[in-house]
Amino acid sequence: MISRRVFTLTAGSALLAGCVGGAPRMGGVATGSRETPAPRAVPNAGWTTWVQNYRNRAATRGISAGTLDAAFRHAGFLPEVIEKDRNQTEFKRSLEDYLAIAASDERVSLGREMYARYGSVLSAIGARYGVEGNVVCAFWGLESFYGTRRGNVPVISALSTLAYEGRRAAFFESQLDGAMRILQAGDIPADRMLGSWAGAMGHTQFIPTSYLQYAVDFTGDGRRDIWSDDPTDALASTANYVSRTGWQRGLPWGMEVVLPQGFNAGLLGRGKGQSAADWAALGVSRAGGGALAAGSIIAPGGVGTPAFLLTQNFNVILRYNNAENYAIGVGHLADRIIGGGPVRAAFGPDANGLTKADRQDLQRRLTARGFDTGGSDGVIGPKSREAIMAFQKSRGIEANGVPSPALLAALR
Repeated sequence: MISRRVFTLTAGSALLAGCVGGAPRMGGVATGSRETPAPRAVPNAGWTTWVQNYRNRAATRGISAGTLDAAFRHAGFLPEVIEKDRNQTEFKRSLEDYLAIAASDERVSLGREMYARYGSVLSAIGARYGVEGNVVCAFWGLESFYGTRRGNVPVISALSTLAYEGRRAAFFESQLDGAMRILQAGDIPADRMLGSWAGAMGHTQFIPTSYLQYAVDFTGDGRRDIWSDDPTDALASTANYVSRTGWQRGLPWGMEVVLPQGFNAGLLGRGKGQSAADWAALGVSRAGGGALAAGSIIAPGGVGTPAFLLTQNFNVILRYNNAENYAIGVGHLADRIIGGGPVRAAFGPDANGLTKADRQDLQRRLTARGFDTGGSDGVIGPKSREAIMAFQKSRGIEANGVPSPALLAALR
């Protein structure tokens, strides 16, 4: 199976498993609703020579001279792409932080709006591919913030730059070939083929080879246009991908569950599946009530923190992006879009000994003192760390940017 993704900054670390979207991303999630400036091309003699040699190789693989001419007419070497490729930060977010971003109030609200706006389209897609509309909408929300962060990097420039740079030359050249075949088929002109710095494209961030395998022309206009402001083809293509990798309509992705007192932690973990009846016999219940399903139970923070029963459909989401937090994020956002509530169980203190309420209080107090954290969502990201460091410097203490109970006490 061809992975849809090239690289992903997952909830754990940078995985060589998927593509990075056009926006700055958190675990495969577009983190805002505005594009960053597109990188600028600069002259590079080595890249120019590489392109000429590539043209010769591509011609032997069936890429026409006209396609190559059109593709490279305005292409160039993008040093910023190399910089991003070499500096993918390994950064682990807790599930609590991940869900705070993946199912933020803004993302849930806009998701409900888009689900209503494209309701008839999503219903038609669901009827053809057997994937619920809210699930498709959740992929859309995480991948590009519902189309607001599709990426503005010229894909031919990005892929040729990465193939020339050589760290994964064969892989990126195969993606460049795929992009050429898309152009040659007439699905998109070269000047509109925009995406992420790593070559992922459209509303739901397909890399070229996966586009060739899964993209569909749902509108019937003769083009599989995942780049258009109209998201129809992109949403249908995602549903096709999910359907063909095993989605079962009517089966939940998973559900939050309540574990009984004294639950055996040895039963936790993906792959340790049991029937719904077996889980019920062990005292497991569904948070908020309702029927259980067959599957495995995980509790990322350990027994006593939020626990989730995961079904086979969870594994299908993992085929889209092989990161546990991402898959929980898609499922949880899908539930929120159709009226579901936040995770019910408390996550408890983080590794620094702070609860979410503590972190929000810390952010509010820093901002009130003039050290802007960019909000008070309880997620300690780069801006919050910069604010912490600035406060620490102002107090003449070690500026490590780490939140702590002592730091919060100093602010109170």
